Amino acid sequence: MAIPPDDQQNIDAAAAPLLAKARNGDANAFNGLVLLYQRQAFSVAVRMLGNWQSAEDVTQEAFLAAYMSLATLRGDSFRIWLLRIVTNRCLDYLRSIKKRTAVSLDISEPDSGYSLQNTLQDDTSTWDPESFVERNELLTVIQTGLMTLPHDLRIAVILCDVEGYSYEEIGAIMNTPTGTVKSRIARGRERLQIFLREHGELKTPKKRLEIDKRNEDQPRSPYSTDKKRGHHESNK
Repeated sequence: MAIPPDDQQNIDAAAAPLLAKARNGDANAFNGLVLLYQRQAFSVAVRMLGNWQSAEDVTQEAFLAAYMSLATLRGDSFRIWLLRIVTNRCLDYLRSIKKRTAVSLDISEPDSGYSLQNTLQDDTSTWDPESFVERNELLTVIQTGLMTLPHDLRIAVILCDVEGYSYEEIGAIMNTPTGTVKSRIARGRERLQIFLREHGELKTPKKRLEIDKRNEDQPRSPYSTDKKRGHHESNK
């Protein structure tokens, strides 16, 4: 989930003194960094992998790797550096399972109510059942569509359109030129739009229901071959 710029600046500002202490071996300070960035790291991982448990494991591995290699951090912000580790760990995981099994699209956490939808929408002040169902259905199809993208396109689209990172930040995370990042985002968006059109999800369930209702209200030809009508008449 994209974090508002002001909030992100506050998080990064709070991270600076913790990072300085962590570099000197302060484990508690590093735990503070984990608390600041674990949500962002997990959010990227769960969208990349499409599975809650795998994303949790990869996120933990990424933080451990970051802790063990803090001395190698040069120049980049801790956040950008961490997300580079997260995305690389996700790619390693996807390669490792490619020949063994398909990635599950179940991204719900057992027993806790966690879901992708909760990650994307935390504000429940305007919650209503109809919009909740519509949003859940659409987000599920979007996540399914993301999982069909090649890994490099998936990372770029997630970082840009879901997490809200700039082209320059994505380039730093992916260690890729900005021009290549823009190309990957454009191609990923195009493929995702095709997927959504093919699965009818550019219309919300409410709008599909309205269209179906309008079709039902249209006068029927006496020569209609509609199966339900034929079945009804045959039972008279």
